[in-house]
Amino acid sequence: MEYILKNGIVYDPANEINGEKKDVMFKDGIIVDEVSSDAKVLDVTDKIVMPAGVDPHAHVAGPKLVVGRLYRPEDSRRGVTQKTKVLRSESGFSIPSCPATGYRYSRLGYGTVVEAAMPPLEAKHTHEEIATIPNIDIPAMPLFGNNWFVMEYAKENNIEDLSAFISAWLKISKGYGIKIVNPCGSEAWGWGMNVHGVNDKAPYFDVTSKEVIQALAKANEMLNLPHSIHIHPNDLGHPGNVPTTIETMDAVKNIKKSSKATIRDQIMHLCHLQFHAYTGNSWRDAASGAEEIAKYINKNDHVTCDVGQVTLDETTTMTADAPMEYDLFKLSGLKWTNKDIECETAAGIIPCIYSGKSPVNSLQWAIGLELFLHIDDPWKVCLTTDHPNAGPFTRYPRIISWLMSNQRRTEMIENREVHKWVEKRTTLPTLDREYDFYDIAVISRAGPAKIYGFEDRGELTPGYRADIAVYDINPNDIDPSRQYAEIEKGFNVADYTIKDGQILVKDKEIVKVKESQNIWVNVKGYEAQEQKVIDDIMPFFTQYYSVKWENYPVHDHYVSNPIRVDVEK
Repeated sequence: MEYILKNGIVYDPANEINGEKKDVMFKDGIIVDEVSSDAKVLDVTDKIVMPAGVDPHAHVAGPKLVVGRLYRPEDSRRGVTQKTKVLRSESGFSIPSCPATGYRYSRLGYGTVVEAAMPPLEAKHTHEEIATIPNIDIPAMPLFGNNWFVMEYAKENNIEDLSAFISAWLKISKGYGIKIVNPCGSEAWGWGMNVHGVNDKAPYFDVTSKEVIQALAKANEMLNLPHSIHIHPNDLGHPGNVPTTIETMDAVKNIKKSSKATIRDQIMHLCHLQFHAYTGNSWRDAASGAEEIAKYINKNDHVTCDVGQVTLDETTTMTADAPMEYDLFKLSGLKWTNKDIECETAAGIIPCIYSGKSPVNSLQWAIGLELFLHIDDPWKVCLTTDHPNAGPFTRYPRIISWLMSNQRRTEMIENREVHKWVEKRTTLPTLDREYDFYDIAVISRAGPAKIYGFEDRGELTPGYRADIAVYDINPNDIDPSRQYAEIEKGFNVADYTIKDGQILVKDKEIVKVKESQNIWVNVKGYEAQEQKVIDDIMPFFTQYYSVKWENYPVHDHYVSNPIRVDVEK
């Protein structure tokens, strides 16, 4: 089990390796700095070698995916393949089947994908789906922003009990960190309402969105969690939402980061930022607010983001922001389904057709690229499509080609592949910045790994997992600005994808399938406080929840191949 990747062109931003021709060695699933003479040589001469990709925000497992597949059979009929000696059959485009999800990430050279929204009440189902997705490690983010207990603790500013509650719920749901979606807004949806800003209160709870955000951020740091709070702010998708976005980021700037959370720098990670960067009062006068938001991020180190780049495809939107999905239904008239998850959150699903002929969709497409190009430090921004909400993750190579080629972006604008609103209402035509291969490795590998506090992946450091991607691209012989089609093709299928030292993709074909692993966080030292909180809330739980407590926690057998991350109080 000793290997040498020989003569590759290595991009490893965590170790400041920028296009250096060197060997990468691994043994028994771990990166090493030397191997014996018996090591097997894999000739990757003049091919790009990077750590395997880390997707920080996607929707790949859980009940919403099941509903989406049932609800959109027309999507499931796309991407159908026959099974082979190695692979099961595949189906789906924006909502791939579970096996297809793992295979397609492997083909892209990815090894870790974060499931971005897990209702604790439905965590068992989420973990069952994770177990059927091969080849990738999947941490899941439990939803806390509209939980009734959380809102009560936030109203009382009871950070001690809130921290114990979160610690207990991470164990109960086998979750990785704190996800917040439209805080107070999804609870308002239970009453047919929404909140429109961080200072609005949840109906029947005397607490504001800002208070919930701040309380959860304080608890996150008190628990020393490896990842910061991960927030989907209020007013997603609404023209004029820029002030809400900036006020959300500003709400936590004075909260001190835990000294034990040594890997990450941020207090808040803001997801699918493109959907939160609109000016105007309606879609008639909407325009880009990307530059203003980027200026804030450039000046402040307590926030990171991922973009949620629109890919101009037909896709499926699914989110715990149920009132937003209802708004989208009213705008589009397309079929819509909605769900309230008792005492915890809500959800909605609707098809979406992003078209370059649409002024609004073109505006959204341009705003995502503006954010990438206006944010100075690539360590603060991550490559995502908020899969499948802005487009399928399989379009990452296309987005990379857009980021690396100003020529391609200009052609799309000048040839009217996108609407003229891009010229009139965004700064994109004035931006000639182009990402290089090092930047791409940051936004798709090293950056997300650091943001999540992963200490075993995202870099080619001895002692780390041998999660490696090799692409059939010679960076010395290609001009990404002009040869953008070759860039997309080269990143579309990895030459090798290596996961935990196992070769899953070889010569652009999947040659092996391995079991997925589930990453979850176990806080040590809060056990007494956790039990007290559970005892305190049990009468309410028994009265209002439709499941018995004994059926609520995720037992170990649901997480068959876990990676438990222990953190100390």
